[in-house]
Amino acid sequence: MDLSAPEEISSLVVYGNQSQLVPPHGSRIAVSTQEDGKRFESWDGTDEVVFGQALCRRDVNRSACGDCVRIASQEIMNKCNYKDADIWYEYCQVSYSYSNFFSAMTYQGQYPDSNNQKQNVSNPKELSSALIKLMDGLISEATWASSMFAVDSSNFSSQGHVYGLVQCTRGISGSDCNNCLRFAWGDLRACCSPHQGGTVVSRYCNVRFELYRFYNQHSKGLGKEKIILLVICIMAGALLASLGICVARRRRKRRMTRDEERDENVLLQELQKPIELSISRGDLEYSDDMFVMDLVTLRAATANFSLTNKLGQGGFGIVYKGILPDGNEIAVKRLSMKSWQGVEEFKNELTLIAKLKHKNLVRLLGWGIDGHEKLLIYEYMANKSLDVFLSDPMKSSQLDWGARYSIINGIARGLLYLHEDSVPKIIHRDLKLSNVLLDIDMVAKISDFGMARIFSEKQNVANTRRVVGTFGYMAPEYAMEGQFSAKSDVFSFGVILLEIISRKKNSGFHLTKRASSLLKYAWILWNEGRELEFVDPFLLKSFPPADVRRIIQIGLLCVQEDPADRPLMTDVVVLLESGPAVLLQPKQPAFSVGRNIPLDRLSMPESSCINDITASTMLPR
Repeated sequence: MDLSAPEEISSLVVYGNQSQLVPPHGSRIAVSTQEDGKRFESWDGTDEVVFGQALCRRDVNRSACGDCVRIASQEIMNKCNYKDADIWYEYCQVSYSYSNFFSAMTYQGQYPDSNNQKQNVSNPKELSSALIKLMDGLISEATWASSMFAVDSSNFSSQGHVYGLVQCTRGISGSDCNNCLRFAWGDLRACCSPHQGGTVVSRYCNVRFELYRFYNQHSKGLGKEKIILLVICIMAGALLASLGICVARRRRKRRMTRDEERDENVLLQELQKPIELSISRGDLEYSDDMFVMDLVTLRAATANFSLTNKLGQGGFGIVYKGILPDGNEIAVKRLSMKSWQGVEEFKNELTLIAKLKHKNLVRLLGWGIDGHEKLLIYEYMANKSLDVFLSDPMKSSQLDWGARYSIINGIARGLLYLHEDSVPKIIHRDLKLSNVLLDIDMVAKISDFGMARIFSEKQNVANTRRVVGTFGYMAPEYAMEGQFSAKSDVFSFGVILLEIISRKKNSGFHLTKRASSLLKYAWILWNEGRELEFVDPFLLKSFPPADVRRIIQIGLLCVQEDPADRPLMTDVVVLLESGPAVLLQPKQPAFSVGRNIPLDRLSMPESSCINDITASTMLPR
């Protein structure tokens, strides 16, 4: 493929917001670019401000990038005269909006029509296994790479190789990149894992795989040349079509200065001192169960943080299995070496988890700091996360109705402890399947308190400008307004409950033909008296129908749109354990946290425009 030939650019997809208007006639525009895709503040006009972005695939050369961006900038105006639009080509994408999408990362994954043209493979299980390993490695690499881009291939049976590519825009944080890519990968896996290829595109990240090498492996691509990022400010009266006429300026790549590195070292040093002092005072309940461990010992325990010992990965770092010299198994979370958020999470976990004692909460055993290394040591959970268990058909078959009910009840009791019995009161803010771990006896334990917040005894609600959490689990008032409370944790619990019963995930469910979200699907079936169709087929021989109806109804009550309509965890535990009882009738739950796509628009023709879609929002930390 000749990467410099504009005619090779293909796979046009355009989306816009029809509810918005075209800007008034007669205005002017200013355009700036910044090297390596890092965003900067736009300057305000007297009337309206428009924010724009162009991103080239990092493996293409400068000429192809420029041609693609020029064509895309022209076509986005021809195809969609709206105030919010995106256009994707093979080599680049262009977006603009009257809202400042630089200040908030919103995942809105879309499928190009090319996905519909892919044939199925003859051995989908082998492809799925190869894809999982390939994409997990690519996402990890892109998350920590300065380029936020990764390509690689993996052996795929006798059919050769499967090739993958992931990329994030350079203006988002590493944790947001990780979240975006994992949601995009979830969507891609839901739609295309049995196919010979597939793509999911979004404003902030893209993922793709094929059974042929579609990327430029040997070219340096854009390298240190600029990945074009446009900030377009439209003032009193500008024609938005002017987006096709752009003047680019070079900006030198920003690097972390010595002052910034020194500041992080100071923060780490200051963090270490109060931890040591608090341990000596007994504030962290230091005992034989709470120890400080050096990096050398932890490297030996985890085989130098070998990927073979990797248990999972979150927004701030990777968790490894370790074996101490005495034979005891541990889980070691190695936080990002260059992450301010990692430092804050480290401190948050130490100040919160060390004081929490409950059988349904993961126990923190110790910690360690060595230079930029920040490590947290937890009790080892032999059955990993609930997410891993439910995603595996063989493992999930071990979860009969009794086991799932016990897990649901354990999560509820852990949350009840955090909300009511813990001193101080704690709001988790990131409850999801992957943050519920299972021990050797299948006891559910809530983990990952890096985003948790303390509430005073009389405090019920708090607001934040930095919304953190995971798409699909965030309550609407938190995702849209930054307002969180015990009721926002209740919403997350309701999503988990419905996921456990159905063995389906809320994220990515909108791209199936059943409904636009798992919550909506549950509501439709429950409202029509067909709720048993919602249940994982494996449970059909082991569950009492009346109990399942009651549990689904409790889940729907937990995901009500208005927080006032949701029960407290005290009520949830009573409802779960009281047996038959008269329950309130749930209203239509919140569907807006996540995309709501009409079923007839799951496959869009090329060069088409659709209404903008509602999605949960994560402000950068």
